[in-house]
Amino acid sequence: MDHELVGLRAEGRRPPGGAPFVLLAFAIALVPIDPSWLWALAVMAAALVPLVAPGARPGPSWKLSADGLEVVGHDGEVRQNYAFERIQELSITADEQVLTVHHKFGTTQLGTLPEMGFEPHTFFVTARRLGLRIRVVDGDYAPDPDEEQDYLDVEAALMSAVVEPAEPAGEPVTLTSQTARRFRTRALLATGSFVLVAALMVAGAAGTEPSFTTRFGAGLWALAASGALFAARRRLRRSAPNRWTISATALKDLPAEQIGAVLVGPGPELNPLTGEPDYAPLTAVVFDHRLRVMAQLNARGLDEFQLTHTLDEHGYRVVSTAPAVIRPSEYGLDGLPEIFSQVPGGRLVVAEDGLGWADMAGDVLLKMPADRIGAIELLTVDGHAWLRVYDSDGEEFLAAPLKALRIARTDLREQARQAGLPITDAEYEAYLSAAFHGAVSTISADPLLLPTPEGGPGALLDATTRSRVWGYGMFSALGFLVALTITWFAGKLSPALFWTVPVGILAGIGTGWLLDRNRSQLKISIHGIASVTRLGKTDWSLRRETVGGVGIDHGGEGIPRLVVWSPAGRVLRRVTFAPDLSELRRACEQYGLPWGPPDSAGPASPPPEI
Repeated sequence: MDHELVGLRAEGRRPPGGAPFVLLAFAIALVPIDPSWLWALAVMAAALVPLVAPGARPGPSWKLSADGLEVVGHDGEVRQNYAFERIQELSITADEQVLTVHHKFGTTQLGTLPEMGFEPHTFFVTARRLGLRIRVVDGDYAPDPDEEQDYLDVEAALMSAVVEPAEPAGEPVTLTSQTARRFRTRALLATGSFVLVAALMVAGAAGTEPSFTTRFGAGLWALAASGALFAARRRLRRSAPNRWTISATALKDLPAEQIGAVLVGPGPELNPLTGEPDYAPLTAVVFDHRLRVMAQLNARGLDEFQLTHTLDEHGYRVVSTAPAVIRPSEYGLDGLPEIFSQVPGGRLVVAEDGLGWADMAGDVLLKMPADRIGAIELLTVDGHAWLRVYDSDGEEFLAAPLKALRIARTDLREQARQAGLPITDAEYEAYLSAAFHGAVSTISADPLLLPTPEGGPGALLDATTRSRVWGYGMFSALGFLVALTITWFAGKLSPALFWTVPVGILAGIGTGWLLDRNRSQLKISIHGIASVTRLGKTDWSLRRETVGGVGIDHGGEGIPRLVVWSPAGRVLRRVTFAPDLSELRRACEQYGLPWGPPDSAGPASPPPEI
């Protein structure tokens, strides 16, 4: 067998680190060097060392071939070998993807497959092609037939794809990662301006009378410039654009006639900062027509939807590792508890002691006691009524369309309220409120104003902790540099240094606190969406009937923005501040605000099956 799978590893030297050299400029600035121009030149040159410092050689890589599972150094020498005849079985944990070797004398955990440079499904397929026994297990090393079946399904799809004739066609298309060029340009300009100011300060220090305080101040400026260069290089390396060219003749640099299938899904990619394999949400593995791996391509920053559909439209066979998930509009009993599908004619019923699953005769076969139910929620998914049930700990343990449960939305809502169960139907309440407002406003001289969002129940979404800590850090650094500069130009650096620098840092933290204490928060309720400051002032407010969609726009420059659309698709608000995306979406679903851009214009319709 000539199948061989080599784990990802950086070629040549790794990207330079540079962090140990950041303090070099500061250290050289403290050394008295004559003449002064040579001292200034040495300080500036030392500040550039992090940009030119060579990186370390790449570490050993893993290889799976007919010779066994090997660890190969950068010089090609085999440092470690797990021979096939010594391996009884390989296992992959379903959650963490840890590879374990089971042998005669026990087990050996080798690490996670992405960190070893392997895509899990590709490793599974290659191991089976080489004749190794490999299983998918849970955390306790017990067989996990459902997860293993997903791996087998991917293998079957690949085997089917590579034998089918492919006829690539279409005009060349270039896909580029969603990295804003202007954002990278602004980062370069800001860093270059700061480095230029630091260089002028060092040159100005060289033209004054040499002293320890002068050298110390210049060293701090050189240290800040060196750190800014190092941080900017790391940021630009992380946001480096990724470009794919897909045509009828080639996929990037791979000939189209040799490509049998493209496996798309999560996998390993080289970390742009360390050069080591790391987990990535989107990668692509290219197989030839003999199911051998041709290349593992980096898809960082590309949109999975655009990538897969563009490959498919150009005639390439695309296989996804994502498990098949039933669409919300496809009703049935898939994904529900197993007993649901085993009861002919079963349906959801509401009793005084909770929820139950009854058969055709009305006998309850499965009960969910009221003391275990924390909340029952009715909502709309893809235009259809759904039910979500949470336990007393707040964990979701049932989510299904009401048609699959064979109960009407109105019946479930009314019966649950009569039984005293905690049920919410925010969309229905909001619809009744909007309908009542519309009816009253036609017979009233003055329009009836809805309650303000601040007064009603709702979810208050704040900025993320990471963004707040970053803001405090920026203001502290700015206060430090301003205090240092003022003290330096005042000519009293030595006696005032020990109190001005702490004062500057505290002033920066205080400025950050003054802005943070009155920052904007999102208020989402059944009445609509509003921006409310921490002091209680409303920046803007939109009523629910005027909101056609809420979402995050990633296509702009810089950080993603929160966007609120009207029912006609017009952008009502575009705000830079955005809270945690999962919390935002959950709040919109809970209080009946539509998530994502509106599909078409028109008035808001009542929730289904009211």
